[in-house]
Amino acid sequence: MRNQVIILDFGAQYTQLIARTVRELKVYCQVIPGDATVGEIRSSVDPSGRDIPGAIILSGGPDSVYEEGVPLPDPEVFRLGCPVLGICYGMQAMAKILGGRVVEGSVTGTREYGPQALRVLSKDGIFDGFPDETRVWMSHGDTVDEVPPGFIITGSTEKTKVAAMADPARKLYGVQFHPEVKHTALGRDLLANFLFKVAGLEADWTMERFVERSIREIRERVGDAHVVAGVSGGVDSTVCAVLVHRAIGDRLHPILVDHGLMRQDEAAYVVEALGRLGVKVQLVNAQERFLGRLEGVLDPERKRKIIGEEFIRVFEEEARKLGGVEFILQGTIYPDVIESGTRTRNVIKSHHNVGGLPERMDLKLLEPIRELFKDEVRLLGKELGLSDEFVGRHPFPGPGLAVRVLGEVTREKLDIVRKAQAILDEEIRRAGWYDRLWQCFCVLPGVRTVGVMGDKRTYGHVIAIRAVHSEDAMTADWARLPYDVLERVSTRIVNEVHDVTRVVLDITSKPPSTIEWE
Repeated sequence: MRNQVIILDFGAQYTQLIARTVRELKVYCQVIPGDATVGEIRSSVDPSGRDIPGAIILSGGPDSVYEEGVPLPDPEVFRLGCPVLGICYGMQAMAKILGGRVVEGSVTGTREYGPQALRVLSKDGIFDGFPDETRVWMSHGDTVDEVPPGFIITGSTEKTKVAAMADPARKLYGVQFHPEVKHTALGRDLLANFLFKVAGLEADWTMERFVERSIREIRERVGDAHVVAGVSGGVDSTVCAVLVHRAIGDRLHPILVDHGLMRQDEAAYVVEALGRLGVKVQLVNAQERFLGRLEGVLDPERKRKIIGEEFIRVFEEEARKLGGVEFILQGTIYPDVIESGTRTRNVIKSHHNVGGLPERMDLKLLEPIRELFKDEVRLLGKELGLSDEFVGRHPFPGPGLAVRVLGEVTREKLDIVRKAQAILDEEIRRAGWYDRLWQCFCVLPGVRTVGVMGDKRTYGHVIAIRAVHSEDAMTADWARLPYDVLERVSTRIVNEVHDVTRVVLDITSKPPSTIEWE
């Protein structure tokens, strides 16, 4: 239990990169709110609360530590006895709590954004093996002006006197820069030094170990109860169902709710794919029910909450028919949790399976892959025996095409997007681009434009194409699809999909945009 890291999240855009790097170094980690109490930290590591983590990392964040009401770590964190690394805001919080001084950068002229040269003043601990000078990535306004008692300055830049600090006796370290981003030359080495040389952790977190641990925990939590599983056709819910089926066998009841918002031939594909693994899926037709609830709804957040609630109600009804069901299984993953918000992080959008859940639920949630990133879920799927073709499928939102039809959802609009998506998928596969992309999909923006077909004026829909590269869905860059591929897609869509007169391309990265339009 102790061979893991707790990351206290203060709302930084880079927190997920810290977690990814730690896991890539084969050390298990969890991300919890930055203001978690020591009791909550202990419970995250060990349900009995007796154990402590092997190390703690304090993330960056957008706040200033000297302002009222901002999230700060529990002071007891620094007396737990495990090594602590503070990054940017995390270092400033460490300094403030332990008796140092943090000042506003606009007053001292010490703001730094972008690459900076770091002078390494002490090569012990996290800087073991470093050169005298290295490139780091800065993104801060405030700065530590005086280190706390017992600390020494271990790194400086031209503007920032305290770019790194340490109290080696207590194994407390802080850096003003961001070692988790690729722009910091030796950032991964710094984190490895912290994990292995300072904290003495072992690189033992693998998918094989994750499967073993998850199966044990699922059996302990579920006991003799039955579980209903929502499978949507996406990789997350499918991998989740296979994992839990391996743990409890036929006491898992996978249910595919056909809400009318799925891709073309999706239901049949999912039933067949899971059937090959010995997992029998029950198909529930709820199209009228979902589309009726969505009639006239324009706001995307309300759409997600309606769909999230309706999913739960369908599963509750099916569970009552089965009897003995106490849990509902969901394929929630870490990016869903981050974007849906925590007490130290703002809501970006409410995922139907997190922020979209109703307050009252008859079933208890079972979410065994909640802490995994998408690429980790794919590795898990391969470990469980899913085919490369299925595991490599592009992510598909739980609310389905409802969030790719902007504004009111109707059968006519869904049919348009569904047909356009089938054409897009076919052409990018034919061109050898499908496996090179994170996602590639069609959106119906809800506007009409003038066109001309057969010498006649038309006034039809617009289809927007969104194609992105990403590693974990937390950041993304738009994909430079070949012009000839785009030309074939555009030509086919306007010729084969009724009432579409224009095709456009979304060339925005994330941030500032999200990948999905709603």
